[in-house]
Amino acid sequence: MLDRLEHVTKADLSKRPAQVAAMFDEVAEGYDRTNAVLSMGNATLWRVATTKAVAPQRGERILDVAAGTGTSSASLAASGAHVVAADFSPGMIDVGRRRQAHLANVEFVQADATALPFADNEFDAVTISFGLRNVVEPEKALAEFYRVTKPGGRVVICEFSTPPVGFVRWGYGCYQRFVMPTMVKLSSSNDSAYDYLNESIRDWPDQHTLAGWLKRAGFTQVEYRNLTLGVVALHRGVKPLDAVTPAAAKPAAAKKPAAAKAIPATKSAAVTAGQPETEKPAAEKPATTKKPAAAAKPAATKKPAASKTEAVTKPAAAKTPAAPTSDPSAEASASPDLAAS
Repeated sequence: MLDRLEHVTKADLSKRPAQVAAMFDEVAEGYDRTNAVLSMGNATLWRVATTKAVAPQRGERILDVAAGTGTSSASLAASGAHVVAADFSPGMIDVGRRRQAHLANVEFVQADATALPFADNEFDAVTISFGLRNVVEPEKALAEFYRVTKPGGRVVICEFSTPPVGFVRWGYGCYQRFVMPTMVKLSSSNDSAYDYLNESIRDWPDQHTLAGWLKRAGFTQVEYRNLTLGVVALHRGVKPLDAVTPAAAKPAAAKKPAAAKAIPATKSAAVTAGQPETEKPAAEKPATTKKPAAAAKPAATKKPAASKTEAVTKPAAAKTPAAPTSDPSAEASASPDLAAS
């Protein structure tokens, strides 16, 4: 088993799915205890903050990805919501089923975060705690979260992050290099697996990068809140009410630029020869040359008068498409509101 784990404890972090699953199978029994020790008791506080951010309601369906032994799922299920606890590791699921057997509204499913076995728009909320950095393609996983979330539903991610203050970053780095290895040897039977944990944390991007990934996946109202001085960050986003599926959402967004291009084209009559080729020239100069000079001039003076009104009305229409050019999703930033949610 340790031979297989050595491949995922190197700095390259290939994160081959079978090996990552095997690593978590190995530590499943003592996983919760070791987490409590390494986090110095903060794991419970982070779980409470995540549950508040999800804001589960009775009767909702909530997907808890990388649920592990189901401690976060149990916290969500206390509200009366039905929680699907999904994890890639069979060992974690076995331990979770035993420990959460008393909860009728928690259902364990083995699943890959990048290919979730669920229908579109199935869940009111999707959450993942300390698991996204273990996924080979995290942005692909976020696209899957978006797909299975109902329009108006929310996604909440709790993950290790980058402390924004320099001396806190330095202190946390010292803790990772010197203190954590010693604590792992005292509390875990597999310290090699926690070498991987340390390296995966150091290689994980900061708060702003993850916020950008959420926006690219299609989520709006993206915000984050730092926990424990930024050692951990809580991100949240909302799937728009008018969203259908990722495939259908992109063509719909493409319609507005198409309309915007047609309007600016009408602003200069010389450039618009591509569309009204036969209308504008016939209405202005060719009309004056074909008719006699006496009859043509009155006709020519009437038609420019009409074309001026068109020229006035068309730029007015151009103002309407200009409004949607602003990004409807707010810029992600540290949000005190997330604490109260």
